[in-house]
Amino acid sequence: MCQACGFADIIHGSKMRRRAFVFGAAAAGVLTAVPGANAKAQKSPSKQTKKPSAPPKPENVLAPDEALARLMEGNKRYQQGLARRHDFAAEREALVGGQNPYAAILSCADSRIAPEYAFDSSRGDLFVVRVAGNVANPYNIASLEYAVEVLKTPLILVLCHEACGAVKSAISSIQDHTTLPGHLPSLVAALTPAVEAVRGRQGDLQENATVENARMCATTLETATPLLSAAVNEKRVKVVSGIYRLADGRVDLFA
Repeated sequence: MCQACGFADIIHGSKMRRRAFVFGAAAAGVLTAVPGANAKAQKSPSKQTKKPSAPPKPENVLAPDEALARLMEGNKRYQQGLARRHDFAAEREALVGGQNPYAAILSCADSRIAPEYAFDSSRGDLFVVRVAGNVANPYNIASLEYAVEVLKTPLILVLCHEACGAVKSAISSIQDHTTLPGHLPSLVAALTPAVEAVRGRQGDLQENATVENARMCATTLETATPLLSAAVNEKRVKVVSGIYRLADGRVDLFA
């Protein structure tokens, strides 16, 4: 485990491993050359293995399916207006030394969508990544890799929502053959595969494209090598997708 970043040493690549081997070999040569060095090393008592510290929120240590069930229970409370009271002072104190969220959410940046509220969660429960159109770009994938590999988060939810402005703009740009200003074309490019995939499908084009984009993003995360794909294959993390309903706050999961 790398003490600097928290990731397993293996992700730093073979160059670091080769470098460690060279340094290790050189150190061994020095010890051999110095009289009595090996004897001292053998006599030195081995350091006691440091016991891992307890997670800041032990209740967040869950299996993927348990995490999903807890997430959806929170959404039911939110729909009913029965949110739990939160002791913000106590929560802050408990999280000073670290975090272990039980779910990570890739959500649209729309101001009407607030995952912490939508799932009636406390501080330290959700690791939330937000971007217009909830697209899975390299920066978002890296953030979710950190959640899974370092924070041991067992669940990722890709959360889209009804009436997504990013998807609407992408559809208009594609259909009208227009180029949006600023950096918006990059967002259109990210959403175009979903729009094209649902052309001719029955139902509302915007909602179909919104749902398809969330599905595609979930697949992107599941197959992102080397970290997320390995965690999925080892069943350490589950990736799901869902849509937020604006009228009542309900989150509907879909395959």
